[in-house]
Amino acid sequence: MLESPRRIIHVDMDAFYASVEQRDCPELRGRPVAVGGPAESRGVVAAASYEARAFGVRSAIPMARALRLCPELVIVRPDFARYRAVSQQVMAILRSCTPLVEPLSLDEAYLDVTDNLWGEPLASNVARNLKALIRAELNLSASAGVAPNKFLAKIASGWKKPDGLTVIAPERVEEFLRELPVEALSGVGPVTAKKLRAIGIERLLDVRAAEDERLRRAVGSLAGWLKSLSRGEDPRLVEPDRQRKSLSDENTYEKDLTDLEKIRGEIERIARRTAEGLERRKLRARTVTIK
Repeated sequence: MLESPRRIIHVDMDAFYASVEQRDCPELRGRPVAVGGPAESRGVVAAASYEARAFGVRSAIPMARALRLCPELVIVRPDFARYRAVSQQVMAILRSCTPLVEPLSLDEAYLDVTDNLWGEPLASNVARNLKALIRAELNLSASAGVAPNKFLAKIASGWKKPDGLTVIAPERVEEFLRELPVEALSGVGPVTAKKLRAIGIERLLDVRAAEDERLRRAVGSLAGWLKSLSRGEDPRLVEPDRQRKSLSDENTYEKDLTDLEKIRGEIERIARRTAEGLERRKLRARTVTIK
């Protein structure tokens, strides 16, 4: 059982890019919308409205597949400058409550509201008020999770989407964790989940019960971290100035590149763009990965 007195909120904007497009273009409201590149240029879905999700359209799938799932899909090219501007407005609302705001991306952030500028002792009220402010000032909806730590708050924010609010009180942590699958653990993707299932681990409770050495052989140094999370323990603090740990760049081409010189040219162009991004942020890289 957790003993931490912290009150953490995870705020996650609902279908952010698509919702901004629907807000700003009335003709898109109520229609299935996907933000991304066109199917004929091998585009990928960056975000899907909830109307599109009802047809099975999800982010990261090829746009051609999205159109097969939903022939009425409206495709909108992304406008990241606009999304960044709206994101700054969202973060300003969050910071009106506490300086302890840790953005994770344009559309989500952690907040530590244990001591907040509003003097509100109930984190659930803080979350409810933040959601109302975002709705009133930006005409957008957000979901929020309230919990004693970051791990639990992030799970909670996705529990009742869209426009949801889920609170995990310290005394409810054990009940909440009981039936969660291993994929709920931070750091467990499809590959790690497959390794865990290969040794009979399906749920968080299975992780907790597993022998330390057996778990270590399956997932290496991740074992200790997963054990802690399986008990609902996460000591990570909300870090407003958390340094970015990675920077990436990529491109999707209309046709496969087969000419070696063109491939080299594209690699050089992407590498230069990434290097410029590092320079702007005054960062240095230790590892370079090509996928």
